[in-house]
Amino acid sequence: MSDSEILLFFLASIFAVLLIFNLIKVKRNSMNLPPGNMGWPFLGETIGYLKPYSATTIGEFMEQHISRFGKIYKSNLFGEPTIVSADAGLNRFILQNEGRLFECSYPRSIGGILGKWSMLVLVGEMHRDMRIISLNFLSNARLRTHLLPEVEKHTLLVLNSWKDNSVFCAQDEAKKFTFNLMAKHIMSLDPGKPETEQLKKEYITFMKGVVSAPLNFPGTAYRKALQSRSTILKFIESKMEERVTKVRDRSENLEEHDLLGWVLKHSNLSREQILDLVLSLLFAGHETSSVAIALALYFLQGCPSAVQQLREEHTEIGKAKKQTGEMELNWDDYKKMEFTQCVIGETLRLGNVVRFLHRKAIKDIRYKGYDIPRGWKVLPVIAAVHLDPSLFDQPQDFNPWRWQYSRGSFAATASTTRSNNFMPFGGGSRLCAGSELAKLEMAVFIHHLVLKCHWELAAADHAVAIPFVDFPKGLPIRVQHHTLI
Repeated sequence: MSDSEILLFFLASIFAVLLIFNLIKVKRNSMNLPPGNMGWPFLGETIGYLKPYSATTIGEFMEQHISRFGKIYKSNLFGEPTIVSADAGLNRFILQNEGRLFECSYPRSIGGILGKWSMLVLVGEMHRDMRIISLNFLSNARLRTHLLPEVEKHTLLVLNSWKDNSVFCAQDEAKKFTFNLMAKHIMSLDPGKPETEQLKKEYITFMKGVVSAPLNFPGTAYRKALQSRSTILKFIESKMEERVTKVRDRSENLEEHDLLGWVLKHSNLSREQILDLVLSLLFAGHETSSVAIALALYFLQGCPSAVQQLREEHTEIGKAKKQTGEMELNWDDYKKMEFTQCVIGETLRLGNVVRFLHRKAIKDIRYKGYDIPRGWKVLPVIAAVHLDPSLFDQPQDFNPWRWQYSRGSFAATASTTRSNNFMPFGGGSRLCAGSELAKLEMAVFIHHLVLKCHWELAAADHAVAIPFVDFPKGLPIRVQHHTLI
């Protein structure tokens, strides 16, 4: 090719690029985008959006933007043009149209650390298949027969280790409970064993990286987390090989009491897919549930009337069991925990363990007169709906009684409104597969907690969104034991 031909090709390429950008600009200008501010180049408004704030609020950033632009506005977040929604109707619309108009779109750093086969980042048929596996293993029947006894066993292990009048970090104890439960539930690892404790240590390092800035340099939390991920996956793989070897040698059948055995027996997933599935479920089942339990302890210590009603409810359940001579909780006992479910619902509404979701528009969409361009990131902010005063009366108050059933047409309408706008576990085809297990864990933990303990804050602390929910001091509490039955 001659120099003149190269020059012509180069000029034609530049012209084509400019033409494409111009067409995009014309199309963009012809759209009725929501109002908003795109912020700085590339960074946009990400730093302001991720600035820590009290977890029982939506934060100064959201408050200012909603006040200025409304509940639907445009921004530039995580390096992408974004539509942010604090609108309950749009959030439902997004979740109900998963796979048709929107798809999951988490930052690449999340996929890099959780794995490309993680349920959190998968879309389409592969996500559906992984979710079906999880739902089958977490079926109602397994919750009743296998998981309820394990949840109670691990609850008692933690509560019985608390010394009278001692002070400790409740957040760490909640994490100990959920990690040991998930380790047993996923790989049949017993609490306190050296291999379990070593896995827990690696997992703590891994978690610090998941919630850190994605800077893959030596010494950073993200780099350390990638190294811990590798160690954890090798551990899981060794457990897989042990079981496959035993089956091949016909020394035993492939048991399905835990998730690893169940997946090996009932799925055609590849080794890499199984590893990422196990790791992602360990992450999902441990982190969100432990935060929710810590939040319940935090809210309840500030609401004595709720604690008293819980004690009455659970004392009644305990006395009935004592009369029959039974010791362990059963499913009928769990279904009697009606006010407990109100406490759980209010904890999830006010605390907002999952504050927003990452989605992307896969088609040009029009909603309430606004255009959402194909390819734009969309953030349905669940917390903004849960804390919306037009939907929930005095939303900053911890009020579990708001979830109690009330008679009358007005009360029924209000109850329906609350339920339609309550989305702590997401919704649509990506509704959290472990939602029922999470509520079971909270209920059983609360049952034994109120029957065995009185607790209070040992030092001032509060829940902070950064954007994941955390307690800066670990929620230090002082515990005194008592017996109600």
